[in-house]
Amino acid sequence: MSEIEKNYAIQVENVTKIYKLYDKPIDRLKESLSLTHKEYHRDFYALNGLSFNVEKGQTVGIIGTNGSGKSTILKIITGVLTPTTGRVEVNGKISALLELGAGFNMDYTGIENIYMNGTMMGYSKKEMDDKLQDILDFAEIGDFVYQPVKTYSSGMFVRLAFALAINVEPEILIVDEALSVGDVFFQAKCYRRMEEIRKSGTTILMVTHDMGSIIKYCDKVVLLNKGNFVAQGTAGHMVDLYKKILAGQMEALEEELKGKEADGIMNDFSGDRSSGKKEGSSRGLMKEKITINANRTEYGDGRAEIYDLGLFDSRGNLTNLLLKGEMFTIKECIRFHADIESPIFTYTIKDKKGTDLTGTNTMYEGTDIQPVKDGDEYQVEFTQKMTLQGGEYLLSMSCTGFEHGEHVVYHRLYDVANLTVISNKNTVGVYDMESKVKAEKR
Repeated sequence: MSEIEKNYAIQVENVTKIYKLYDKPIDRLKESLSLTHKEYHRDFYALNGLSFNVEKGQTVGIIGTNGSGKSTILKIITGVLTPTTGRVEVNGKISALLELGAGFNMDYTGIENIYMNGTMMGYSKKEMDDKLQDILDFAEIGDFVYQPVKTYSSGMFVRLAFALAINVEPEILIVDEALSVGDVFFQAKCYRRMEEIRKSGTTILMVTHDMGSIIKYCDKVVLLNKGNFVAQGTAGHMVDLYKKILAGQMEALEEELKGKEADGIMNDFSGDRSSGKKEGSSRGLMKEKITINANRTEYGDGRAEIYDLGLFDSRGNLTNLLLKGEMFTIKECIRFHADIESPIFTYTIKDKKGTDLTGTNTMYEGTDIQPVKDGDEYQVEFTQKMTLQGGEYLLSMSCTGFEHGEHVVYHRLYDVANLTVISNKNTVGVYDMESKVKAEKR
């Protein structure tokens, strides 16, 4: 092993994982019995020629949309799956937080499962004796640890599994969305423990949809799309590229990455791009460059039409992904098909349950719109600071008015677009009051 290789905790070289997909169960039997070796399957590339390295002591994140191969590569690294082609080298003892408790025997007690899993990780009984109290203190499940785990609540089961995986002092910790388990207090303890082992020099490889955690913890990020390696680099830069994938701007992303190999940012767009929307296609509308809800609800009397809309981050990028604490702008373009005395332009942000969280309109803001004529067009901008907590939200907008004391809807778009807010500090509730804290010893 060369000196360079000794510095790597994980090496992934040209890894491909192919699954055979059959339209009908009988096709698998037909293929196995075929004398002419006729194929009845089609190949699905979960991973396609993936390569990257993780240095010892680094915290590396893997991000990408659902189906990009993130969990597949973690399972290959931990030995749960075998690659179709390629090579993975691991230099160090691994503890994996993939499917929590997957190695537990439901008929064994918590204590018995701790020792069994410790043995599977390569620890002796003496070593597990030394770690036992730390595991029990972290799990906080009391005397239930002496009962069969099949009697546990889901919360107790998760606590024990996480406590075991994170307290065995691994050289390499693999985490797949595991920090989103348990109640808020347990999650906070998990994050503190993660920070401790990160500072102690443990190598961490993590997959999560929480971009706040990616930005906060990761020294390097690998970006995947549909099984293909797209790029690797600093967390902030990779999150920006990820935004473009979410917005379907694959062509723009390819242009951005051209010529950057010399800076250590590699790209591979050999995979399927059928879902990508070309930037500037058609009439170059804003809505073509962000994710729009195909199942939105819209209604109105037709005298006005919201024909375009956009979401812009603080750097002026069209995106559905916004950072908590930064300024952002909502734009609406309206075309009028009749004379209207006093139109009002609005937006509302709701949570996934449909609860209105915030919103405003030109009337509330004191922006009076002069009477409009048939054929007039307006562009309205609402600029504000994002103080909502990290999470998923829905945007609605409308053009309305009052006529003879009655509220009239000219055009309304319900849940027209999603908002993903990225945060590395969530407080209690749905929004952050941005408290300034001062503490002095008296």
